[in-house]
Amino acid sequence: MISRDAVVLGSDMLEEARAYLRLEYEEEDASLGTVLLGAIGYAEAYLGQMLLRRNAREVLPASMRWQRLSVLPVSLVNSVTGIPAEGMPFALSSEAYKIEIDAHGEVWLRVTQPGSAGRVEVACMAGMAQTWAELPEAIRLGVLRLAAHLHLHRDNPDDPGPTEGVAALLRPWRRRRLA
Repeated sequence: MISRDAVVLGSDMLEEARAYLRLEYEEEDASLGTVLLGAIGYAEAYLGQMLLRRNAREVLPASMRWQRLSVLPVSLVNSVTGIPAEGMPFALSSEAYKIEIDAHGEVWLRVTQPGSAGRVEVACMAGMAQTWAELPEAIRLGVLRLAAHLHLHRDNPDDPGPTEGVAALLRPWRRRRLA
């Protein structure tokens, strides 16, 4: 199970999207924000990475084997909490687990002393960039083009889906995993 904090839309994001879509009035910002969040969610699912840095949590089995978190890219692991079958969750001491974060932001976890925990929850900070402006230009343009597509086709039941141009802009940053 993975949970992530919601993306917070900054005014710079909304302004750039409004300019790209040639929307003149701020009254449209609510619907534009919804479309932009949808485009970001789509891009994150396609890329296999979180775009903007925010908190995330993932629950894994408490295992002696090395396990990789699905959340990417991770910059910081905040805590590891033991989850027993019965009773209250508890903080695992730093001696009870091993964490490795590689250069690509992949986190590997091994629980060496689980105590009564059958599962562990890893709380971390993940995302490619702190702000919208720090994202690579191609990713920003891909998200904006996708938002434009979603905005244009919002009431079209026969929507053909995003253009190949969106995928071409995002593809260089796509992270795939082998099972």
